[in-house]
Amino acid sequence: MLKGLTTAALTAALLAGSAITAAAQDFTIRATANSNENDEDYDGLVVFKNHVENASNGRIAVELFIGTQLCSGGAECLQGVSDGSIDVFVTTSGGAAGIFPYVQVLDLPYLMSDDRVAEHVLSGDFTRTMRDMALEDSGDTIRIMTIGNTGGWRNFANTQRRVTQPSDLEGLKIRTVVADLPQELVKVLGASPTPISWPELFTSLQTGVVDGSKNGITDIMGMKFPDAGLQYLTLDGHAYMGAIWVMNNEKFMSMPEDLRRVVADGFYALQQATFASPKRKSIQAYEEFVAGGGDLYVPTPEEKEAFREAASPVFDWFQENVEGGPEIFDALTKAVEEAEADLAAEYEADLN
Repeated sequence: MLKGLTTAALTAALLAGSAITAAAQDFTIRATANSNENDEDYDGLVVFKNHVENASNGRIAVELFIGTQLCSGGAECLQGVSDGSIDVFVTTSGGAAGIFPYVQVLDLPYLMSDDRVAEHVLSGDFTRTMRDMALEDSGDTIRIMTIGNTGGWRNFANTQRRVTQPSDLEGLKIRTVVADLPQELVKVLGASPTPISWPELFTSLQTGVVDGSKNGITDIMGMKFPDAGLQYLTLDGHAYMGAIWVMNNEKFMSMPEDLRRVVADGFYALQQATFASPKRKSIQAYEEFVAGGGDLYVPTPEEKEAFREAASPVFDWFQENVEGGPEIFDALTKAVEEAEADLAAEYEADLN
C-alpha cells in the first residue's frame, strides 16, 4: 500500500511538473538592457524576472539579454520593441528623444530636489501621462511600464577646477549626448556642449577634447574617469537619471488580466530595486573618488538656487521647441508640487 501511495504521489508530482512546464510556454518575455551585470538596469531585471516567473506560477518565462545581443542602441532597440522582436527594453531620455522628444523633460534641471520627491513623482500619474503620449505616438506599439533610476543624479564634473557657481563653468567643454536639451542646458550656463559617444569619453577627457561631463558618481568611477583627469565633482544634482522601461504593447495586452497584473507588479518591484541600487553603490564610489584625490564639493542651498536661476531659460526653451513639451512640462511640475505637499504633510506627522 505504501509503495502504491509513493508511486501515486510521484506520478502526481511528475504530472504537476509537466503542467507547470506546459504552462510556462504560455508567454515568454524577451528583455534586454544595453548595459552589464554591474548596472542598476541588470539589478532591476533580475528582480523583475524573479517576481514575474514566481508570481505567474511559471506561466510567464523571462529571458534576459544583457549587452547588445538583440540591439545596440536606443533607436534600434525601440524599433525592436515596436515590431515585437523585443518585448522589454530600458532606455534613457537621451536614447528615446529621437522618437519621443518630450521624454527629455526628465533632463530639465533642478525641478526635483531629492530622491523622495523624484520617487514620488515617478510612481504616480506623471508616468501614466507619458505612457499615454508614447502609445499615441507609436501607434499603440510602445508602452512605458515604469520609470526607475540608472545611476543616481547627474552632477557636473570636470578636469580643470572646482565649480561652486554657474560662472565657474564658463569656457569649459562639457560632454553631452546628442539630444537637444542637455546641450541647451550647458549653453545657458556658459559652457560649450560637446556631443561625444559614451565609449569615447575616457579618451576625450584624457586628451582635452572635452573638459568635463554630466554624470552620476557610479558611472564616473565605473568608467575610471578620474584616471583620465576628472578630479572635480560638484554635487549640484541637476537631473535625476531616469530609466524608462518600455514593453511591446501587443505582448502586454495579449495576456489575461491576472498576468498583466503580475507583469505590472514585476515592474513595480523592478522600479523599487533601481531606486535603491544607486544609493548603495554610490557610497563606495564617493569614498573611492575622494581617496583617489578627487575634489568633492557640495553647494550650499543659496549656490544651488543660483544654478537653478541660471538654468531657468531652459524651461521656456523646452516648451517652445519640443513637441509635446508644454503638456509634459505641466504634468511634471504639477507632480512635483503634489509630491512636495505630500512629503511636507508626512514630515509634519513624523517630526512632531
